[in-house]
Amino acid sequence: MLTVPEIPLWAYPALFATGLVAGTVDAIAGGGGLIALPALLGLGIPAPLALATSKLQGTFGSASAAWSFVRRGVVNLRECRLGFALTALGGLVGAGAMRLLDPHFLSALIPWLLGALVIYMIFRPQLGENSRHHRMEALTFYLIFGLGLGFYDGFFGPGVGSFWTIAFVTLLGHDFVRAAGHTKVMNFASNISALIYFAIAGTVLWLPGLTMGAGQLLGGRLGAHLAMTRGARFVRPLFLFMASLVALKLLYTHFNHGQ
Repeated sequence: MLTVPEIPLWAYPALFATGLVAGTVDAIAGGGGLIALPALLGLGIPAPLALATSKLQGTFGSASAAWSFVRRGVVNLRECRLGFALTALGGLVGAGAMRLLDPHFLSALIPWLLGALVIYMIFRPQLGENSRHHRMEALTFYLIFGLGLGFYDGFFGPGVGSFWTIAFVTLLGHDFVRAAGHTKVMNFASNISALIYFAIAGTVLWLPGLTMGAGQLLGGRLGAHLAMTRGARFVRPLFLFMASLVALKLLYTHFNHGQ
């Protein structure tokens, strides 16, 4: 039985502010989990509860950002219905698998893979500046990445937004703004399905999660607005920075806490 610490009143404004910052950054470039999860762990919340609660607050941010992109016409929901459904299915299965399998093996693989993809993007400076012809059919793309990245997000999660963005840019030919919008839609799909699983399992701390979620609602909208108004030249460098930060954080965690 996991012990839930008593969270002091002063922590709630801090959680709201953390959600606001995390939601803003995540809507533009991903990596909001680097900000949100340590805030929960820093309050002494056990890791399984912190991860589940992080899904709650992240669901608000991804929903807010996704809806902002949809309203501005950056994302056409009818075109990504299949992707949403497959990603939600993957997230649900991944969340269930997390209770059965040890995700430790991924902590060694993911940072190297993400780092290699970032280097590839750095040496292709024009990639993502403008929309290009797609290299993969949408059905094939979502069968592979919807199920795969959805599962990964429910099971482990760090860097999933970066993987989505790179996939949308390199394989479907999106510019960085369209890629950011579609990434948030897919993030919401895997977040909400994993959250449903964790809620049924009773591992979500609702009050801190909803407090951060309120900040995420505002941050997601603000971040999406910045991405759409400032364009791909603004999103690209911030994306590369955050993706590199995620990779370095995962490497640090693996070598300091791994077996």
